[in-house]
Amino acid sequence: MFSQADFLQYALWSGIATLVFAAVAVLGFILKWGIRFRLVGTTGFMLVLTAGLFALSLAPLTRTVIPGAVRYSLVYDNGATQAVITISPQITPTELEATLRQAASDLYSYGRLGKPGENFLTIRARTVLHPQPGTSVPFYLGQVKRSLANREDEQMAIEIYQDKFAQLLKASA
Repeated sequence: MFSQADFLQYALWSGIATLVFAAVAVLGFILKWGIRFRLVGTTGFMLVLTAGLFALSLAPLTRTVIPGAVRYSLVYDNGATQAVITISPQITPTELEATLRQAASDLYSYGRLGKPGENFLTIRARTVLHPQPGTSVPFYLGQVKRSLANREDEQMAIEIYQDKFAQLLKASA
């Protein structure tokens, strides 16, 4: 992932290229070259590119990493209030809690829409069990509910289904 310093360096080089294109465009108008209007377009494009790279150098592009979280895959997301992640059946309750916190952080977005009276995102964690050959059963192990309005939600409600973990251990034995 690129850092802010990388984007600032790219913005600097893009700014120099923009000035070079602007000088060539001015030279093209003075010498009445046939491509002078294309050079103006190229200069405008470079200006927009430079502004975008500079803007990216100002905003932090960091991802919060929760210690103890394990890898998960997003299997369902309605873009509003519900999401489902899938995890390994060998997960422990402490790893599940950290993974739910990681998913809550990763899936937060200002663009999510809440329903009237339901202004929180619910992320459910599941695994898939195979009790018989050819049969797959989704098995929900926990969920987290977090605010849609507040990025730093200190009151996330994490629910771990301990009884499901007991069934999971019995099924894998």
